[in-house]
Amino acid sequence: MTDPHALDPAAENRRQVLYWRLLARLFDPEEQRPLETASFAVVDELGLPAAVLDPAISVDSLVQRFPDLAADFDGLLTPGQADAGEDATAAPDPGRSDEVRRAALVSKLLLNVFATGNGEVTAGQLSRWQTDAGWFERACGLEPGGLRGKGNGRGAGPGAGNQPGNGFGTAPGQLDKLAPVLANIEGDLVRRMHLREVLADSRLARQLTPSMSLIEQLLRDKDNLDGVALANAKALIRQFVDQVAEVLKTQVAQASTGTIDRSVPPKRVFRNLDLNRTIWKNLPNWNPDDEKLYVDKLFYRQTAKRIEPARLIVVVDQSGSMVDAMVNCTILASIFTGLPKVDVHLVAYDTRALDLTPWVHDPFEVLLRTQLGGGTDGRAALELTRPKIADARNTVVVWISDFYEWQEKEVFTGLEALHRSGVKLIPVGSVSSGGQQSVNPWFRQRFKDQGTPVLSGHVRKLVTELKNFLS
Repeated sequence: MTDPHALDPAAENRRQVLYWRLLARLFDPEEQRPLETASFAVVDELGLPAAVLDPAISVDSLVQRFPDLAADFDGLLTPGQADAGEDATAAPDPGRSDEVRRAALVSKLLLNVFATGNGEVTAGQLSRWQTDAGWFERACGLEPGGLRGKGNGRGAGPGAGNQPGNGFGTAPGQLDKLAPVLANIEGDLVRRMHLREVLADSRLARQLTPSMSLIEQLLRDKDNLDGVALANAKALIRQFVDQVAEVLKTQVAQASTGTIDRSVPPKRVFRNLDLNRTIWKNLPNWNPDDEKLYVDKLFYRQTAKRIEPARLIVVVDQSGSMVDAMVNCTILASIFTGLPKVDVHLVAYDTRALDLTPWVHDPFEVLLRTQLGGGTDGRAALELTRPKIADARNTVVVWISDFYEWQEKEVFTGLEALHRSGVKLIPVGSVSSGGQQSVNPWFRQRFKDQGTPVLSGHVRKLVTELKNFLS
C-alpha cells in the first residue's frame, strides 16, 4: 500500500537539497555554489522570498517584509504541525509542496539560531540573535523566552502539550535538551561581545535585551564598572528582575494559599455572595402566581484562610555554577516576603556566608551585593542558619546548591541535624527556568535515603512545595 504521507521523488529531492544546504552552512559558513543555486531555485518555485535563505536577514526582518509568513513560523516545530491547515476533504497533493515549504522555513530558523560563527559580537548582533531565538521558541509552541528562562514557558503556543515527537517536531523531552543548548549559545555570544564598551555607550546599551547569560556577565563584572556603564548595567539587571518577578508572582498566586478558616464569619460583601446557595435556600419562597423568588436571607462564602506564622530561610550557593538559582531564588524570596505571616530570611554563601535578610524585599539590591565565583563551603552557611531557627516545626529551610562541597560529610551531617530537629528541609538542585540541573550524586543519594529528595526541574515545583508548607 502506498504511504499517503510519502513525498514523490521530485519533492523529496527538493527537500533534501534544502537540508543538505542547511547542514553545509552550519558546519562551514562558506557557500557551496551548487547547493545555493539549487536551493534558490526551490524557494523560487515555492513562491517564497529569496530572503528565506539569507542568514544575514533576521526572522523579525523577514516577517516585517512579508507579514503572511508570521503564521507559518508559529508552531512550525510542534508535533503534527505538518498536517496543520490541510483540508481533509481535498484531494491529496502528490508533490506535497507543503512539506518542502516547511523544510525551507525550518532551515531558516535553524541557520539563524545555531550558526553564530566566531569572532567579536556587537550589541546589535546579540539583540538580533535573541529575537531569532524568540521565533524559534514560538516555532516550538512556546512564548518567546520559554526555553531561555523568560516568559511563562510551555503551553503558550499552538501545539504545546504532551504529544510524542514526530519528524522534526519538538516533544517536551526534546525541549528540555534544547534549553541548555540555547543558553550556551547565548552565553557564548555575550562573552564574545565587548560588554564594557557597549555599556559605556547608552545607545548601544539600549539595544541589549536582558537574559540570564547577560545578567551573569553583569554580576561578574559589576565591580569593574562605573559611571554610565554601571548605570546601564544596573538598569538591565533591574529590567530582568522585574520580568522574572512578574512570572513568579503569577505562579505564587496560582498555588494553594491555605485552608479556609471556618471560625471566621464570612464578610458580607457582594463578591462573597454565594448565589447558588442563596437561591436554593430561598426556594420555599417561590411565588408561582407572580413567578418571583422572594429572598429573605443571603448566604456568603467564607474566604478567610488559616495561615500560621512561619519562617522561611532560603540558603543559596552563590558560586559561579549557580547564577540562575541566585536570580530566581532571590526574586522568589522577595515575593514570599510580601505574604502575610511569613518571616523570610536569605543567606548566600561560597566559602563565606552573607546574611542578606535586610534586603530580601528587593532582589535587585540582593544581586548587587552578591559576589559570584569562588569555592563552596556550606559549613559557613550552616553557622548563619542555625541561630535563625526558633521553632523547628514551623520553619522551612530551602537549600539551593549543586552540593559539590569542599567538606561534603560535615555539610550533610549539619543538614541532616536540621531535618531531624523537625525543620522542613527542601534541598534544591536547580531552580532554573529551563529546569536543567547538575547535583553531586553523593548528596543526591543521601538526601533520598533520609526522605528529603533533591527537588529538580522547573521553579514552579519549588513554588508548590513552599505554598503547601505555608498553607
